Amino acid sequence: MKRKLLAATLCLYFAASLLTACSSKPASGGGGGNVIKIGVFESLTGENGGGGFQEVLGIRYANEIYPTVEIGGETYDIELVEVDNKSDKTEAVSAAQSLISSDVKVILGSYGSSVSIAAGDFFAEAGIPAIGASCTNPQVTLGNDYYFRVCFLDPFQGTVMANYAYQENAKTAAVITQLGDDYSSGLGSYFISAFTSLAGEDAIVNQEQFQTNQTDFKAILTNVKASNPDVIFAPSSIATAPLIIKQARELGITCPIMAGDTWENSTIIDNAGEYAEGVVLSTFYDEADPANDEAASFVTDFKEYLKENEQSEIIPAVSALGYDAYLVAIKAIQQADSTDSQKIRDAIADLQIDGVTGSISFDENGDANKNMAFIKTIKDGAFQFLKTITIEN
Repeated sequence: MKRKLLAATLCLYFAASLLTACSSKPASGGGGGNVIKIGVFESLTGENGGGGFQEVLGIRYANEIYPTVEIGGETYDIELVEVDNKSDKTEAVSAAQSLISSDVKVILGSYGSSVSIAAGDFFAEAGIPAIGASCTNPQVTLGNDYYFRVCFLDPFQGTVMANYAYQENAKTAAVITQLGDDYSSGLGSYFISAFTSLAGEDAIVNQEQFQTNQTDFKAILTNVKASNPDVIFAPSSIATAPLIIKQARELGITCPIMAGDTWENSTIIDNAGEYAEGVVLSTFYDEADPANDEAASFVTDFKEYLKENEQSEIIPAVSALGYDAYLVAIKAIQQADSTDSQKIRDAIADLQIDGVTGSISFDENGDANKNMAFIKTIKDGAFQFLKTITIEN
């Protein structure tokens, strides 16, 4: 998107942005009137609302642990300004405009690559750095000097899952993806590329696509069953996952079903029930293996925070990533020693910190330098760690 077009679009959306739902959550610090605003751009409703809410919980908790920041020798309260992009590309633009007009200095989010991509050019045009927590599609940061992220990317994740499937003796695979969804289609294509390089050009025996909000997958799954794959790879949203899992098993499909990070959500187990047993997924984090002192204290205290908020005490990886995105923001503000967004952006680019999910630094594209994923399965109604896979980028 060219800058002139963006500038015009910014003006058009300015009025609409004032109508966008927006909530501020001031910290209970002691800044004496000094406040710096951090935007929270997340999917709190819609298809990705469940995962977006988990990510926000990590951000809110981080704000409770670190409610203030020192700038120029003075203490500033950190105020979270939250907007809901509703898991929708069009709504994402309005939500982004709402944050820009709210005078935030740095932005966190979003869960969901499509909405992050939709908002990215607007953040860049406004000169406000954004730090993604779990948005894994390469297009989020590519060509955007103002977008960073603390998670690994889909090319890596797709390769990880292809390697795992091949190591488990799968020679053929079927791939099911959501039409028009950047995360699902992107991750599916990376899996296909990696798996065919391992198992051969004929290893992908079936490729199926489904529409957003589709609930009946029987026709797709009947085709998959006829192709008799050794494994199914079906990266999709939290809402779609239990439907695919349950309907596949009801049709008599017995091969392993695999997916990416979005499937690490307890609601999938709740909704798919016994049919979820044996599902395999990749994720960013395992609470049983804290990487450092920050991670160890996070595991203990965040569980209590989840309990207080009537949530499952199993720590979602996206909550840990949300916490880390917040850590990057405040460390960058400290390093910049300024409330200026450009200086904060430059500080992020040079930052190196030890977060809950491990060491975090950024490459020339703004992507985290990470090369390890955790493989988990669903067993006895819970997520169980299987192994880690490391692949050099």
